[in-house]
Amino acid sequence: MSKNSVLDRFSLQGKVILLTGGAGLYGRGLAADLAGAGATLIIASRNQANCQAVADEENARGGNATAIAYDQGSEASILALRDAVLERFGRVDGVVNNSVARPMGGDVPFVESWEASMRINATGLVLMHQHFGEAMKQQGAGSIVNIGSIYGMVGPHLEFYKGTPMPDPRPDYYFHKAGMVNVTRFYAGLYGAAGVRVNCLSPGGFQAGQPEAFLERYNEQTYLGRMGDEKDLGGAVIFLLSEAARYITGVNLPVDGGFTAK
Repeated sequence: MSKNSVLDRFSLQGKVILLTGGAGLYGRGLAADLAGAGATLIIASRNQANCQAVADEENARGGNATAIAYDQGSEASILALRDAVLERFGRVDGVVNNSVARPMGGDVPFVESWEASMRINATGLVLMHQHFGEAMKQQGAGSIVNIGSIYGMVGPHLEFYKGTPMPDPRPDYYFHKAGMVNVTRFYAGLYGAAGVRVNCLSPGGFQAGQPEAFLERYNEQTYLGRMGDEKDLGGAVIFLLSEAARYITGVNLPVDGGFTAK
């Protein structure tokens, strides 16, 4: 490949990328794709053991991955994560905000579970932008990619759940995923002049063993006739982190098989 090839702009070789929630539904596939694109990858979540297992797997494949524990519900933990990344690697070129908590439901009181969700998914998300964005501003470059959801763009399809054992959706997820879209725009505006880009991806549903009735109803709502899987999100994330997207900021990109276009 020529050194001037357009494909070189999609490479993450030499870039220090932080992926939060790197062992979950979206995160495991993203970790593999980011490592495969050449990133120096930091995988972070509350579960150090799970992150370490993912890092070990990617390193065994020839990647360069490190696991660090953090709690997005704690500003002190977010600051400690930032400082650990900068101390070890000297910079942070990209952050993929993929961590999410789903505390609502079950026997937990509504207000208590709502406030727990907001602390992690709203306040914590803003603090990730504030603290890592300031570090990128000092560098004069960086890219933040937020992993949102189509349910930050549309209302609930309650009919998908009828006759299945799946619980009805909870309001916190819709609230913070919709907020993520405009927080993306806010920080794109705040940090743009410093060369820091901020974008959002809004995935559609991902296969996770849902009941057949749910899958049939969901799939009918998409143009491509299926849910996403672990191979469907990484390409868009890599693009937005890379130099190929150097003039793109403040965007919300649905990755949903046409769900929101229908």
